[in-house]
Amino acid sequence: MARTRFRTSSLLALTVLPALTLATGCGGDGGTSADAGHAHHGQPVVVTTTTWEGALAKAAGAEDIEVIVEQSVRHAPDYDPKPSDLAAVAEADFVLYAPFEPYAEKIKEAAGSKAKLVEVNLDNDPGKLTAEVTRLSGLFGTEPDAERWKKEFATEYAQLSEDLRAAWPGGRSPRVVSQVFTTWAAKLAGATTTGTYGPEAVTPAQLAELSARKPALVLDNAHMSTGTVLPGSGARHVAIVNYPGDDLDLLPVYRDAAAELKKAMADS
Repeated sequence: MARTRFRTSSLLALTVLPALTLATGCGGDGGTSADAGHAHHGQPVVVTTTTWEGALAKAAGAEDIEVIVEQSVRHAPDYDPKPSDLAAVAEADFVLYAPFEPYAEKIKEAAGSKAKLVEVNLDNDPGKLTAEVTRLSGLFGTEPDAERWKKEFATEYAQLSEDLRAAWPGGRSPRVVSQVFTTWAAKLAGATTTGTYGPEAVTPAQLAELSARKPALVLDNAHMSTGTVLPGSGARHVAIVNYPGDDLDLLPVYRDAAAELKKAMADS
């Protein structure tokens, strides 16, 4: 069974995190931490299907988070829940899942959990991401924590975006083709998106159409890759990772994407 347990308090006891590391990288309704049956010291117990939902919960201010599917599982929707996963769900106040994860409802029902099942919009677009952080903090009763996180996120995002724009080849916005779940990375770089593809494999007709737009970069989804997307087009392939690591920190997702994009632009 893949499972990550995260508690903010235990991590802070082991290390001092820099300010921008944030010691904190597809809607449900109602409730705050006051409604939670298993809350620890006013904090809700949150179980999330993957590290992406877990990182959103952490950014929103949750401290007691358990993740069922670890980041190392390349395609989380394919995960087959084990009976042992149900024990965590039975103790949860909230279970966070994405609509493309068909096992979330099954996990809650099989466990007989009283948890509130919350559908989360997984999208690293900064506007959509911060909206989810705000919504979740309202459910958890952790709004001040979420506000602090959003301010730090905005500062770091702006710096990464500025650095990428300074790295544009010839001072011009690069032309890119993006997988539908990596358009946020193109936005981070200030790139010009000339077309999108996926999540299905690119058809011959799409290949011809996208290649004709002469992109310099193709932003692929590392977790749903179908291989080289535009072979023979001369476009540089960039793998973008959407899921945060097991530390449930969203910022490294943006830092890593920025590093890959900057390298690709330098080589294009």
